[in-house]
Amino acid sequence: MGSFNRRNTLKSLGLTGIGAAIWPYSSFPGHMTDIKKQPEYQGEIRSRPISSTGEMLPVVGLGTWIQFDVGTSDENREPLRQVLSKMREQGGKVIDSSPMYGRSEAVVGDLTHEMGNQADHFFYATKVWTSGRNEGIRQMQSSFQKMNRKTMDLMQVHNLQDWKTHLQTMDQWKKEGKIRYTGVTHYTPSAHNQLEQIVKSKAVDFVQVNYSIIDRNAEKSLLPAAKDHGVAVIVNRPYASGNLFSKVKGKALPEWAMEHDIQSWGQFFLKFILSNEAVTCVIPGTSNPKHLLDNMGAGFGRLPELNFRKKMLEYIEKI
Repeated sequence: MGSFNRRNTLKSLGLTGIGAAIWPYSSFPGHMTDIKKQPEYQGEIRSRPISSTGEMLPVVGLGTWIQFDVGTSDENREPLRQVLSKMREQGGKVIDSSPMYGRSEAVVGDLTHEMGNQADHFFYATKVWTSGRNEGIRQMQSSFQKMNRKTMDLMQVHNLQDWKTHLQTMDQWKKEGKIRYTGVTHYTPSAHNQLEQIVKSKAVDFVQVNYSIIDRNAEKSLLPAAKDHGVAVIVNRPYASGNLFSKVKGKALPEWAMEHDIQSWGQFFLKFILSNEAVTCVIPGTSNPKHLLDNMGAGFGRLPELNFRKKMLEYIEKI
């Protein structure tokens, strides 16, 4: 399906997308308790170390699937300029893209290039999504060009496609200084065992995986393995393909959520994910600057401890 038809189809369903072929929550009711009021966050956004180097990374980033697959008009791009600007202002860094995401890489490259010296604030992550060594090299070179990068912060093998071949190339490029970190991704629980084996081999710096308050298969062994073997974790599908917002539609946020500085359902779901210490960064996507600010809010304030996590789980399971 072409990007135009895909976008219109998703809009007709009330859905838009992020990360690795997933829906974000930014188009769903309940995103913010009051989106007309700009939130204020105290202090700096929470950061966690990339296990292989100790480099600190803010815990909330940005996915670009569908949301950044737009044309060149100001009508399409101005909201995205604001999203990136506000993300930088709040301290967010990680921008995750892929050749799979249509024009998203090029749009990220164009808009960050417009920011001049501020473009280097961001942590650029993209993927290789093809088969064969030569085709992988060609595609990765194209990604560098589209994103206006001489060095890519993170190159990942998208959905494990021909991952052994691409990791060989990526390891060589890492030695040459073309890329800083390597990773593998997937968005389905059926791939968790294979991701875990790669993690245990310490073949990569990052693993990107689906995880949410109602999709916790990664908790069983993949996330613990990543923590034990020094592999950073990026979380996609934090809202279970939008099912979480359907689940809480019309329901008020529980008053006790404020005990951990949770101001919206979106922050409720994100803070649950971030309360798992194995998680380095989560990448909700949006093209709405107000929603971006709400996303970033999950990186500020207190995070749930074990007993509070259980309370959150029980509440969602009863709905």
